[in-house]
Amino acid sequence: MEALALERKAEQNAELKARIAQLKKERNAIILAHYYQRDEIQEIADFRGDSFLLAQKAATTDADVIVFCGVHFMGESAKILAPNKTVIIPDERAGCPMADMVNVDGLRALKKQHPNAKVVAYINTSAEVKSETDICCTSANAVKVVNSVDADEVIWVPDKNLGDYVAKFTSKKMIIWEGYCNTHDMLTVKDVEEMKAQHPNAQFVVHPECRPEVVKLGDFVGSTTAIIKYCKESPHTEFIVGTEDGTGFQLRKDSPEKTFHFATKYLVCPNMKVNNLKKVAKCLETMSPQIYVPPHVADQARASLERMLQVK
Repeated sequence: MEALALERKAEQNAELKARIAQLKKERNAIILAHYYQRDEIQEIADFRGDSFLLAQKAATTDADVIVFCGVHFMGESAKILAPNKTVIIPDERAGCPMADMVNVDGLRALKKQHPNAKVVAYINTSAEVKSETDICCTSANAVKVVNSVDADEVIWVPDKNLGDYVAKFTSKKMIIWEGYCNTHDMLTVKDVEEMKAQHPNAQFVVHPECRPEVVKLGDFVGSTTAIIKYCKESPHTEFIVGTEDGTGFQLRKDSPEKTFHFATKYLVCPNMKVNNLKKVAKCLETMSPQIYVPPHVADQARASLERMLQVK
């Protein structure tokens, strides 16, 4: 019975993939997928990447339609950078709890308390929050961005764990917001130590959205893209991975001969996983749900995203 069910599922997926390919042609659409998406979504994507890479792709693509397989703030960033394109997402319920932890009113109040500080917003924020910031960053370029800012004080929103990591690489005074990523923040020292005991030869690679005491244990610390690159180029053949489990798709694709253990089975972002092939096909058929960002918000947010893209 199970074999039959799997066979039927494979048939359905093949039909959906063919339908998506056809619709993409008709709509002149491009599919962008974040590394944390389900394998089936990453397989059909024209580009896989982290927030930064996908934001750049959105800004430069010739397609008329961008299907953004990620969470809502990513679709917003694509729309802000490519205002003349139609940006659709497979499921508008794909939100980001961390992005929801910072709001415009709270940020404005903090800016009043620190009038000489510049605001650096992690890309994991809403368009409205971005419109209140001086410059955006991703985990890949956070240290560079903070050090590029022309101020001694930096208001950092919303991820306290990444903020703590960045603070170690700058002389600037960091005023850190109390947000965090539910998924990365779940990983504990105990989880890592247990995995290290089971796999003593494995290197531990970790995302800086994890807790500071967990990050401290890392043999390598970096963004999703940096982790993938490190594992691919490393002479080591076994890794304990401290980031969302969707990265396993690219890790295994790049290095089929290497072994990857996720540091805990709970490294799964439920919001990233709500998208599936059926929803991708449907959003291309109906051209909805579309991402809309009010023009005045988009203009201000675009300035902070473009400043980020200029940091070398």
